[in-house]
Amino acid sequence: MSYSFTVRAASKAEANQKVADELANVVASQPVHEADRDQAQAAATAFIGLLRFDETQDISVSVNGSVWSVDGGLNSAGIGVSVSLVPKEGQ
Repeated sequence: MSYSFTVRAASKAEANQKVADELANVVASQPVHEADRDQAQAAATAFIGLLRFDETQDISVSVNGSVWSVDGGLNSAGIGVSVSLVPKEGQ
């Protein structure tokens, strides 16, 4: 099962919270992703932390992940995270 989402936020704290909220939605619709939710959040948090502070820009975070599950557990898992500063909306 796989997922992909993008969030936009004005601060690092807000970006982390929005990622957490989206991951909760993923787990609600695809419970198998409970297995990799913490790792996805940790990766997103680490990359968000790399960005410089710029109050004139927003933070965009894109996360995608996939797992292949069988009765005995996971056969594969993967994640991709991309973060960037982007012009504030309306500017």
